[in-house]
Amino acid sequence: MNELDHAATFHALHRADAPQLLVLPNAWDAMSARAIEEAGAPAIATTSAGVSWSLGRQDGQDLTRDEMVAAVGRIATAVRIPVSADIEGGYGGGSPDDVAETVRAVIGVGAVGINLEDTPGTEGQVLLAPDVQAKRIAAARSAAASEGVQLFINARIDVYLAEAGPEEGRFDDAVGRARVYAEAGEDGAFVPGVLDPAAIERLAAEIELPLNILAGPGAPPVADLRRLGVRRVSLGSSLALTIMATIQSAARVVLEDGMFGPLSGELGFPQAQELFARRDQAFGGGRRQPSLESPAGS
Repeated sequence: MNELDHAATFHALHRADAPQLLVLPNAWDAMSARAIEEAGAPAIATTSAGVSWSLGRQDGQDLTRDEMVAAVGRIATAVRIPVSADIEGGYGGGSPDDVAETVRAVIGVGAVGINLEDTPGTEGQVLLAPDVQAKRIAAARSAAASEGVQLFINARIDVYLAEAGPEEGRFDDAVGRARVYAEAGEDGAFVPGVLDPAAIERLAAEIELPLNILAGPGAPPVADLRRLGVRRVSLGSSLALTIMATIQSAARVVLEDGMFGPLSGELGFPQAQELFARRDQAFGGGRRQPSLESPAGS
């Protein structure tokens, strides 16, 4: 399957008549991406938090464009399913030109979707003004078109997550932003920070494009979210945090108790090796370049 096919597939996964709600356990490296793919995921989305932590940084615009693009490239090279890249605020200075450059770069390593945040704002504001974010979305759309890829632009609306403005005005602000962003070229609206079923249902009813929410402990089950009108569910940093906790807990038992029981996981060494057996590249020698960490063509 080539990159254009992946892009079309990724768009189709968001349709209301898709057979299943699109659930995206977020990956941060090739290992997590392959494990998620093997578990049956139809697509991979990256987590900026997981990528940041894996590189020894805090989450929140602390990576360079090159660092994130390299991480996305390793993930896209490892899997045969569509990949969407979390590009945070777009990197560089966050201008429309910066966003366009980042979009071209992640498309160049195989991504067919992006998440683009409307935080941080400028001049002390929590969020970017809607018209400013709209210009960035339009730049992303134009850059993708110049690359010949039907990029899925998932515009993250941080009204609830950042607790921006009075609580009673957040719903209208989120819906209003979604409409402005849709006119600029977004394909989906990502509204993290909402877990109340009634609020989710209202958002899904008022936002015409596919609604993406951030789910985890305390969120309604997937079947309920689909009934509420959600089209896409992201786990964000949850898997990365789970793995970090597992490593810390197992290491503590070995170091403090001298016991090795926590190391007897279900996945054995041969099974892990098989995840990375040499395979045809996902795009069959298309736009993606060979990894610098392995021989060309491997």
